[in-house]
Amino acid sequence: MMKFSILISAVMVATTVQAADGISIKLNPSDSAPIIAPEMYGQFTEHLGSCIYGGIWVGEDSPIPNTKGYRNDVLEAIKELKVPVMRWPGGCFADEYHWMDGIGPRSKRPRMVNTNWGGTVEDNSFGTHEFLDLCELTGVEPYISGNVGSGSVDEMQKWIEYMTASDGPMALLRKENGREKPWKVKYFGVGNETWGCGGHMTAEYYADIYRRYQTYCKNYGANHLYKIASGGNASDFHWTDVCMKSAAKMMDGISFHYYYVDDWNAKGSATDFDADSYYMTMGHVYDINTAIEGHSKIMDKYDPERRVGLMIDEWGTWWDVEPGTNPGHLYQQNTMRDALVAAVSLNIFHNHAARVKMANIAQFANVLQAMLLTKGDQMVKTPTFYVFKMYIPHMGARLVPLDIENCEVIEVHGRKAPVVSATASQKDGVTTISMANILIDRPQEITIDLAGMKASQVSGGIISASDIRDYNDFGKPEKITLRPFSGAKIKDGRLTVKLPASSIVTLRI
Repeated sequence: MMKFSILISAVMVATTVQAADGISIKLNPSDSAPIIAPEMYGQFTEHLGSCIYGGIWVGEDSPIPNTKGYRNDVLEAIKELKVPVMRWPGGCFADEYHWMDGIGPRSKRPRMVNTNWGGTVEDNSFGTHEFLDLCELTGVEPYISGNVGSGSVDEMQKWIEYMTASDGPMALLRKENGREKPWKVKYFGVGNETWGCGGHMTAEYYADIYRRYQTYCKNYGANHLYKIASGGNASDFHWTDVCMKSAAKMMDGISFHYYYVDDWNAKGSATDFDADSYYMTMGHVYDINTAIEGHSKIMDKYDPERRVGLMIDEWGTWWDVEPGTNPGHLYQQNTMRDALVAAVSLNIFHNHAARVKMANIAQFANVLQAMLLTKGDQMVKTPTFYVFKMYIPHMGARLVPLDIENCEVIEVHGRKAPVVSATASQKDGVTTISMANILIDRPQEITIDLAGMKASQVSGGIISASDIRDYNDFGKPEKITLRPFSGAKIKDGRLTVKLPASSIVTLRI
């Protein structure tokens, strides 16, 4: 649990003042603290814009360097981030996707119109084999999102059999299509956004639908499905209550989606924004903490043992598309603001590690808060990419709860945000501490009580920018990347850090 002492709440950014004594952080290591699930660093790949086609998949005949049709630079990026899990094929696309259209010889696969995202016509050249082979090639756990909105129980059952059975009619079909042994598929979503594009259902109706569909999500051989119910939107606690009450014993996880959008009709530019807009966004990021607490409280009522995981399988920023791009392709740039959004979000997720078992940022390439941007044979790693790389040491580590004191809280137009966010974890005898200073005009002096830890060495990395609106672009040196940080000192059991303005720092002790 994190504790904040509010020194001042400012109506406008310009009136905030520096805390006189600096911020103090105390580590409270405990063997009973939860493990931070690696799946919190999950990715999301939907058939949307150029996330799949051009972003990950170019086909074997492409002049872009590739391995079996997958971009080589993207394969290396997936491995560099140690991506634990990847969700596919959607998103809204999943509930119009019929998996049998995406198997067999690619030249014979039917074309389809992507009615959700720009009316793009797709050739189905990237289907079940292509996705699961990608996961196998990169060591990623696949997370399949099943079609409940327009699909049948029979269709879903046969897809699972096709992917995971060793024998039977669907296994025989898979073998005819070139894959002898079944794939390992752990995570399976029974529908997506069933409150919206996945069928506009009521919670009560979906709870019954879920009970029916999950019955036919069978385990074949040694493969055991982790079945995830389609949860509510953002802070729709009624949806969670209805589904948990009706079907908690039949699910392993329940999802919810949370995008940092204040006005869906005027989301704002990804790169052209002022300080007030920036601080309002950071306040919105902290609001996800309230949403997680609300869903968790309801889940605790029906599942006190916390067997069912809370899965935030879509989250992130959502800005207006870049000028001149297809509005339905959701292509946006990615600035230092997005990096800070990612860091603070991950810090919050860590604090709920007892219940939050997966999070999938939207999306991996060329869509929304992407890790990568591609254009032809060029690829750019975004500031958000570097946050995920920086945080790799937290994956699978034991959470170290923190007390944060003397931290001011900034308020703009009703949204509040502590100026420093932090998280810590321990694994293999190393303590990792990550901190983000969201103030754009002032560093923060931080003192960390190491709780008796015998520590003599500290190393660190930093992500920062001279302007919060800076971003990485094609054909230019990366303005924002992960660099060494030497601004931390250990003395008498305390760690002192000068955290630069609008920066993210991770220390390894």
